Amino acid sequence: MAAFKSGEQQWIAKLGNLRNIIRQELIGSQLDEHIDDGSTVLDVGCGQGTQGLRLLKRGCLVTGVEPSSELRQRFINDAVTMAGNLDLIDAGIDDLDLVLGDRSFDAVCTHGLLMYLGDTAAAVSALSARVATGGLLSLTVKNTHGLAMRPALRGDWASAIAAFKSADYQNELGVKARSHRLDEVEQHLDTVGFEVAAWYGIRVFNDAIAGDVDPPPKATLDQLLEAETRAARSDPYRWLGSQLHIIAHRSNG
Repeated sequence: MAAFKSGEQQWIAKLGNLRNIIRQELIGSQLDEHIDDGSTVLDVGCGQGTQGLRLLKRGCLVTGVEPSSELRQRFINDAVTMAGNLDLIDAGIDDLDLVLGDRSFDAVCTHGLLMYLGDTAAAVSALSARVATGGLLSLTVKNTHGLAMRPALRGDWASAIAAFKSADYQNELGVKARSHRLDEVEQHLDTVGFEVAAWYGIRVFNDAIAGDVDPPPKATLDQLLEAETRAARSDPYRWLGSQLHIIAHRSNG
C-alpha cells in the first residue's frame, strides 16, 4: 500500500465528491444483496470505513484492517455512536496471518486495494483463505476493459490510445496503479478454488466527470444512482464501468 500513501491526503479531500459517492453507494447496495444481517465481515484496506459503517448498521460484526492511522481514526470517529461490534486493526494485507491467527469470516471484502499491489495472485490467495465455509469474497478492481473510456470522453486522446497498450495507468490521485480484466481475476479465483457468483460495473455513466464535482440535489442524485445501478448489472454497459465489483464463493466440489 506504499503507492496509495502518496495520494492519501487527496483521497481524504475527495471523499464527499460525486465520483466517490457513486462508487460507495453502488458497492454498498450490491453488498446488501449478498451479505446477511449479523454476518462476520473482514474488510481489508477498509480505509475510512464507508462500507464497514453500513455493515455495522445491519448488525454485522466488522473487522477492519487498515495501515493508515488517519483513516482508522476517521472510521472510529464515525462509528462511536453505533452499537455495532467493530474490531479495527493497524495492519496491511501482508499481515493477515500475524494479526488474525486462524480466524475466518462470513464475508471478506477488499475494495480499492488490488490496483495498488504487485502480486494479485498472492492477495487473492490470502483473502480467500479467510473466507469461512459457505462465505463469500468481495473484490473491486480497476477495469482494463474500460480503461480508455475516461480519457477518451475527456478528449485526452494520447492517454486513451495508451490505455489500449497497457493495463497500467495513473489514477486521479496521481498514483501509478494497475487494472485487471475480468477473466484475469477469474483465473486467480479458480486457482484458489473460488468462482464468480456475480459481478457488476461501477461508475459507467459518470466516470469522466471531474474529481471536484459535488453531488446534485437529492432528486437528481437518486435518478443518477438508479441509472448507474441498472448499468452496473446490464450488458453491454457493465463492461465499460471504471471498476468491477466481483462477488465470489468456493466452487462446488
